[in-house]
Amino acid sequence: MKIVLFGATGMIGQRVLAEALNRGHAVTVVARDPSKVTAQSPSLNVVRGDLTDPASVPSLVTGADVVVSAFAPSQGREGQVADVARTLVRAVGAAEPPPRLVVVGGAGGLEVGPALRVIDTPTFPAFLKPIAQAHINAYEVYRTANVDWTFFAPAALIQPGQRTGRYRTGRDQLVVDDAGNSSISAEDYAVALLDEIEKPQFRRSRMTAAN
Repeated sequence: MKIVLFGATGMIGQRVLAEALNRGHAVTVVARDPSKVTAQSPSLNVVRGDLTDPASVPSLVTGADVVVSAFAPSQGREGQVADVARTLVRAVGAAEPPPRLVVVGGAGGLEVGPALRVIDTPTFPAFLKPIAQAHINAYEVYRTANVDWTFFAPAALIQPGQRTGRYRTGRDQLVVDDAGNSSISAEDYAVALLDEIEKPQFRRSRMTAAN
């Protein structure tokens, strides 16, 4: 497939890029600083662009089969997450034909009990609430959008680790193990994301995954 990837220099984006290239997809990475993209492949094209510049995004997604956003704002600019969501929805919706949109989201809006979200639990770190709420706000943008979207919320803990290729998926509830823990390696998150691209199960829906 032809994949346009935003945010390829971050922890998750790097692994999504590697997984996509390893599977033989043609990937165009859009980066504010192309020199930070260190991956090399005949199937990789790197262009300069910025998701926070709405006027430039439509031309960047033209011709893609799938647009993947792993956008992460700098601290203090969490509001950009919802702004970027609106930009992506407009750009994807205006493209002809419109590509599928897969977004790296946050776990804060997932449910851990009746009417109880991760962000509302007593142990949720206060310093993470701004970015968690930003992803919740962005999810509301996608949820009401008339495009082919998937909002991929990770497990409660996501960090670099091993690529096992094994994971469990869910939709709106946090996926936990028998001990109540919820975690996934960034590598397996990338596996799950590419699996969803290749064999869709969560179109126009939120999804989550954990090891």
